[in-house]
Amino acid sequence: MSTTKIKTAQLWGKNKDDLKKQLVDLKTELAQLRTQKVAGGANSKLTKIHDLRKSVARVLTVINATQRSQLRLFYQKKKYLPLDLRPKKTRAMRRRLTKHEATIVSEKQKKRQMHFPQRKYAVKAEA
Repeated sequence: MSTTKIKTAQLWGKNKDDLKKQLVDLKTELAQLRTQKVAGGANSKLTKIHDLRKSVARVLTVINATQRSQLRLFYQKKKYLPLDLRPKKTRAMRRRLTKHEATIVSEKQKKRQMHFPQRKYAVKAEA
């Protein structure tokens, strides 16, 4: 049973199986401490419970971050990206035309611009 806080830097080097095993160990220890607290244990258990909860969160964070990075590598060359891996931005920004779509000019508009270009006026400057 671990009683010290887990450092996140130590977790990054571990593989998925080790992280899962450590997560199970932490959760079982947390369950034991909670039962001791209900049974009337010492107040020192409260800080241990706090540390264990934070350690569980750290392990889960590392697991999720590595999983997301693997998914990013998998979908790197694909046409579509899952919604949770796309940039969040705002709803309006996501619905905005892309740069390519905004610069497209229709055939009718091309003809109109060619036959009726913007008129240029020379204005005489007075001195």
